[in-house]
Amino acid sequence: MKPIAIFRHTAAEGPGFFAEFLSQHSIPWELIRIDSGDNVPRNARDFSGLVFMGGTMSANDDLPWILFVLPLIRDAVAHDVPMLGHCLGGQLMSKALGGVVGKNPVKELGWGKVEVADNATAREWFGDTRSFDSFHWHGETFTLPPGAVHLLSSAHCPNQAFAIGKHLALQCHVEMTEQMIRDWCAAGADELAANANSPAVQSAEAMQAEMHDKLPQLHRVATQLYRHWLHGLAA
Repeated sequence: MKPIAIFRHTAAEGPGFFAEFLSQHSIPWELIRIDSGDNVPRNARDFSGLVFMGGTMSANDDLPWILFVLPLIRDAVAHDVPMLGHCLGGQLMSKALGGVVGKNPVKELGWGKVEVADNATAREWFGDTRSFDSFHWHGETFTLPPGAVHLLSSAHCPNQAFAIGKHLALQCHVEMTEQMIRDWCAAGADELAANANSPAVQSAEAMQAEMHDKLPQLHRVATQLYRHWLHGLAA
């Protein structure tokens, strides 16, 4: 099969648990390091699927590579190549497909509960899971583009995930590993300090203290999502 293309936009925001999942299932993948200057492919059909990770930039920033990613996302929809977006990746998908990316009322940094929507599409993706503690690190969010089905919400961000057919966009981070959480806490120390009084921001100490109990459940949810996503992979 053709490899899955994984787009990394920031060095610290790699594929994490998703890469572990693909390796466990012997599925080939190729890392496209946008942060290191790799070129954005022009043809989605060169891959069996496209996966967009997070990043510190905004989907609205005037960055050269974004001008190529947005039409690539539309090309993937046109040619039925499944996509998966994590945080910034989900925002890029929303923007490319007619949604709007803008500031969330508050930053969400750390662990926070998300609720699964009560609709058939949500049950297809999440199975029997009705809510779970996800990891968050964002100040912006997306609206649902035309044709999207709402899947997840949190107390501070109503649009935490949507699906359009075989394409899944997430605002929250289900791909986290212990090392990623430690790295983000270190790199985002100033951001955490500046938003310490926000109702949706945890301290680095709290995030890391809770990860041992919460990561196993998060990985179970991620596995459910990733398995369902695999069903749509192009040959």
